[in-house]
Amino acid sequence: MNELIKINAADSVAVALRPLKSGEKIPVSGADFELKILEEIPMGHKVALKDIHKGEAIIKYGFPIGEATSEISTGYHVHTSNTRTLLSGAHDYEYHPTNPKLEKVMPEKFNGYVRSDGRVGIRNELWIIPTVGCVNDIALAIEKEAEKFIGGSIENVRAFTHPYGCSQMADDQENTRKMLANIATHPNAGGVLMLGLGCENSGIDTIKPYMGNFDSERVKFLITQDVHDEHEAAMKIINELVEKMKKDVRVPCDTSKLIVGLKCGGSDGLSGITANPTIGYFSDMLVAQGGATILTEVPEMFGAETILMNRCRNEETYKKTVDLINNFKAYYASLGMPCYENPSPGNKAGGITTLEDKALGCTQKSGSGPVSDVLPYAGKVVTQGLNLLSAPGNDLVASTALAAAGAQIVLFSTGRGTPFGCPVPTVKISSNSDIASRKSNWIDFNAGTLVESGTLPEKARELFDYVLSVANGKKTRNEINKFQGMAIFKTGATL
Repeated sequence: MNELIKINAADSVAVALRPLKSGEKIPVSGADFELKILEEIPMGHKVALKDIHKGEAIIKYGFPIGEATSEISTGYHVHTSNTRTLLSGAHDYEYHPTNPKLEKVMPEKFNGYVRSDGRVGIRNELWIIPTVGCVNDIALAIEKEAEKFIGGSIENVRAFTHPYGCSQMADDQENTRKMLANIATHPNAGGVLMLGLGCENSGIDTIKPYMGNFDSERVKFLITQDVHDEHEAAMKIINELVEKMKKDVRVPCDTSKLIVGLKCGGSDGLSGITANPTIGYFSDMLVAQGGATILTEVPEMFGAETILMNRCRNEETYKKTVDLINNFKAYYASLGMPCYENPSPGNKAGGITTLEDKALGCTQKSGSGPVSDVLPYAGKVVTQGLNLLSAPGNDLVASTALAAAGAQIVLFSTGRGTPFGCPVPTVKISSNSDIASRKSNWIDFNAGTLVESGTLPEKARELFDYVLSVANGKKTRNEINKFQGMAIFKTGATL
């Protein structure tokens, strides 16, 4: 088993794959020498492979992750006490295309639900979606009674509550309308009841135009102020939807119909070595089969953005990526907040020191293929291949945005563990075996074994097979635990 890994030949630090004690001499994987450890190094943390001078760039993944704030001798811990970010505000970027290509292969098969618009769902669920937070409790009461219909082809009943839909202005109001419309027309929902109050800003009649040519037999509406007994009226509609859904069956579908969201949270020092590269290799495999993947959490691209920019398939996509990055920085600046208030305390405890460190690990999830398109927040995937989506790093907000963009599944890597789920199956992929063992009730797939045995292609193939099993109906831990929620990005004032 490897104990200390040098990720890139140019790196000035290595990552501990287990806790290291002062005085130990450890062979460095990726190099041809032993390193004497001069202070305790926690698992996932960095150790200097050479003397690093004050003001000198610290290299990991082959790129700078910050600079030394003091002299760091060989064998010592490299972390927040002696490192700072090199990042600043908006930049003028230059396009230097690397022209990555993925060889196309025949798509594999899974059994899904083909919808009237040709999209494919991997679940056949009944969703209740409030247009406004005022009717959240009604939606939850309807969910509880409608759970009696679960069985056969009706796989779940879920109310997706939220606090918005009124007292909003400008982009906030527009984003809420788009998000609710996107969720209501998601292919994982075989039936949807959109539940309104009747006096809200983002009412049913306002949201309908955002839904396009939706299937009126699958999406129904109820304005609660217009009926005497809203519960009775809602259950009548639910019964109609259930009768329709009972006839739905899974049929063989190509993996080219899959859209998979890519997200990480509670990362550690192994995330960029195990879980995220495994997801990235998976992304390349799916894209090669004609499918689509979506990378989001824009603030966690800061420091690695030029890698993504230079992988853009053309200059138009490159310019959209530059806008994606700089617009998010401008958003922070408009609020008087620093762009780089990251990593989180949990990230730091796990060994991540700067935002560059986190970003270079985070973007491993994107694989090696070209960036095909860039989507605004509440945008929907229209292009096969790797898509970038504007959304913040917040786990539930970003994962909900992935679902609203069309992802039937979200792959979520974590080194710390998390129980949450978004509206679609949320596959938790651990970066280390410890968290996979301790929180087996949260974790679906252990990528941490990659430091113990096996190869990246083998682990990615294992993940691909697991995703196919989920697409075929296998429940993820968040589904088993009934942890599914929705969160909408709020950027402005509340009336």
